[in-house]
Amino acid sequence: MFIYDPNLCLPSSEELPDSDDTPVDNELQDLVPGLLKAILAQVWSDRWDWFFGVDMGIYYDPDLPAIVPDGFLSLGIPRLIDEDLRFSYVLWEERKVPSLVLEVVSHKYRGEYKAKKALYAQMGVKYYAVYAPRRRRKPKLEVYELIGEEYQSLTGEPIWLPEIGLGLGRDRGVYLGIERDWLYWYDEAGQRFSTPEERAEQAERQAQQAEEQLRSLIERLRQHGIDPETL
Repeated sequence: MFIYDPNLCLPSSEELPDSDDTPVDNELQDLVPGLLKAILAQVWSDRWDWFFGVDMGIYYDPDLPAIVPDGFLSLGIPRLIDEDLRFSYVLWEERKVPSLVLEVVSHKYRGEYKAKKALYAQMGVKYYAVYAPRRRRKPKLEVYELIGEEYQSLTGEPIWLPEIGLGLGRDRGVYLGIERDWLYWYDEAGQRFSTPEERAEQAERQAQQAEEQLRSLIERLRQHGIDPETL
């Protein structure tokens, strides 16, 4: 666990690079955490005490480069700093370790993920999730919980995360017009939260149903000799 010393003269987030300039291996490394962030913005629309970073550098040591997970969630911090938003996530400024980090593996499960896992444990990140959609024999989604100083694998899916108050799991759906398996947030009963697209479609269906019901009512009134415009 890192110890923050406010007396140290450390660089600010504005002085640090906001990217490691390393391209992602696959679109999914941006799209998967992007969908989770979009859903969270709906589920927690009335909350401003959380932040979800996508492909953003986490600075944990002033003498080392940032570590860049595909996505991460921090609780108990302001969602917005100002209108310029965050350039990066700097632990000695935020004073809050992320509760969850997500890595999306597009190709092979390389050694870098083991190294990151050890570093996340050292940082004190509660949950470490790895999504490997191209796996065939092993689980495509693995979630670990930090117990003591080591990560322990969590079973089942969706996987409930008590410290966050949400579950994480896979389901087939459509996002940005792409139909495939995606990661979603779930409630404690195991019900998946809707995406922005699904909510928009549901609202459109409800509006169409209401319009059809109104037309039906008007027609029945006219059949009984009642002019709806005179009511």
